Amino acid sequence: MNFEFYNPTRLIFGAGTLSQLGAVASAQGKKALLVTGGGSVKRHGIFARATASLEAAGVSLAECTGIEPNPRITSVQRGADIARKEACDVVVALGGGSTMDAAKVIAAAVLYEGDPWDLIGHGQENWVFPTKTLPVVTVPTLAATGSEMNCGAVISNDETKIKSFAQTESLFPKVALVDPELTLSVPKDQTAYGVCDIITHVTEGYFNGIDNTPLQDRFAEGVILTALEWGKKAVADGADIEARTQVQWASIVALNGFVMAGANPAGFPVHMIEHAISAHHDITHGAGLAIVNPAWMRFAATSRPAKFVQFAERIFGLKARNSNDLDCALAGIDAFEAFLTSIGCPTRLSELGIGDELLAHYAEDAALVLRDQDGNLLGRPPMSRQNIIEVLRSAL
Repeated sequence: MNFEFYNPTRLIFGAGTLSQLGAVASAQGKKALLVTGGGSVKRHGIFARATASLEAAGVSLAECTGIEPNPRITSVQRGADIARKEACDVVVALGGGSTMDAAKVIAAAVLYEGDPWDLIGHGQENWVFPTKTLPVVTVPTLAATGSEMNCGAVISNDETKIKSFAQTESLFPKVALVDPELTLSVPKDQTAYGVCDIITHVTEGYFNGIDNTPLQDRFAEGVILTALEWGKKAVADGADIEARTQVQWASIVALNGFVMAGANPAGFPVHMIEHAISAHHDITHGAGLAIVNPAWMRFAATSRPAKFVQFAERIFGLKARNSNDLDCALAGIDAFEAFLTSIGCPTRLSELGIGDELLAHYAEDAALVLRDQDGNLLGRPPMSRQNIIEVLRSAL
């Protein structure tokens, strides 16, 4: 188990911390590009509070609004153009994971002279990893992606129907200002999809990592159990600030690198498959994960049942006959799928109006970036195109 853990993002966490935004941003720059999504931050008064704090601290503003739920590379280009024209020297992301992802890549694209799509891995020969970006301050309004405290960003290309990612050290935000009160207005369905996203971030490392990582396993199981318990409460009562707070913290820890440090996961196959689907259908990421993850688990459990038995026993309290009891492993996956259903997540493609017409396209696109020398999608086990098609067919 050899690894290096590094996360330079300063985290300021707690109810009411939005009031510190001006002080935080003014330490990074004097003119902010304020990146927002479809308008919910304005409807719920969050935008007014944020801009008041920025202006009181002497930070002037330019706006980049309308970032899509699956952010487009065209929006990244638009944001970079605004930032250049307005001479912005800091980027503030106010919104969910898509807004934060777009803001990170905008901050890099401002200082990059080429096509911003070069920064997103899509099978190209020369994938550009930017070393310079404008400083970024993230202010999440949704508990889901953990983008506020990591160096990744997922971007879609409408023309090519490819959804993929950028990931490099320079994309770490300087500061994550996380106020769970900002998530109180999130609708029930989006709250549920966020809970699924949190759990899936953890299960990707848990099931695709190396063997003999007992401490990381316990970290991961702690995040999963927290998301199960408090996520259900947050879905049931969106005004429960304690539930919102616990889910928000779980979201951060799930993907800031800490939980899977040293687990060295072979890949993120569930995410890669979901990206391929949502690139074509523009579905909510967490909803797509709720469909793909249980289906992938059933596929992977047949080749590596012991880890799934551990999941079934430790997370759902099931009792196995032995460490390789496939029936127990599958029962644990069934219990996980039942939880997702109980909080309102879809677990079949047909629930989102998706059929089997493009299964081969999804399989091809899923293995575009994270693939082995044989072209298989990375994971434990690696997946051929036919494996991916079979998993998706089982989720129809």
